[in-house]
Amino acid sequence: MTTTSGKTRKAAATLLMAAALAGSLSACGFHLRGSGGQYTLPFPSMYVGLPESSPLAIDLKRNIRANGGTEVVNDPAKADGVIEVLTDPERTRSKTILSLNSNGRVREYLLAYNIVFRVRDKTGNELLAPTQITLNRPITFNETQLLAKEQEEALLYKDMQTDLVQQMMRRMAAIKPVSQISLAPAVPASAPKE
Repeated sequence: MTTTSGKTRKAAATLLMAAALAGSLSACGFHLRGSGGQYTLPFPSMYVGLPESSPLAIDLKRNIRANGGTEVVNDPAKADGVIEVLTDPERTRSKTILSLNSNGRVREYLLAYNIVFRVRDKTGNELLAPTQITLNRPITFNETQLLAKEQEEALLYKDMQTDLVQQMMRRMAAIKPVSQISLAPAVPASAPKE
C-alpha cells in the first residue's frame, strides 16, 4: 500500500525529471517548430518579388525585418539580395478530392500550397537555384458544417503560409554570397630561358 508521502515523493521526482529535461532542451538551443527561430540573412538589404498586398509578401517581409540587420527595399536595383518568385502560391494553391464516402460524396480534401523561388544578388548572380517548396494538408469535409469547414480551410492555408515562410527563411540563411573577384592585374609568367 502506498502512503500519501510516497505519492508526494513520486510526484516531486516526476516534476523534477520534467524540469531537468526541459532545461536541457532549452540549453542545447532546441526550439519547437514555429517558435520563431532566428535566422541571420547574409544580405544587408533584400527585395521581395511579390505584390505588396500579397499575404505571403507581408509575412515574409515581417520575418526578414524581425531577424536583425536586413532591410527590405522596394527597388530590386538597390537590394543586395533579390527574391524572385517564379510561381506565386496564392495563384497555384489547390484543393483536390482525397477520398469519398460510400455514397460517392466528398469525405476529405487535400489542400496544397506550392512556391518556386530563387535568390539573386544585385549583379545577377544566382545564389539560390530555383527551389520548390510544396506543402499539403488533409481536411475532412462535412456538408452540415460548411461555414466551420471554410474557416478551418482558411486556417490551414494560413498555417501553410507560415510554414512556407519559415522554410524560405532557413534556405536563405544558408546562402553563401559570391565573393567579389579581385580585379588586380595578373602577373605574367616569366618566359623560359633558352
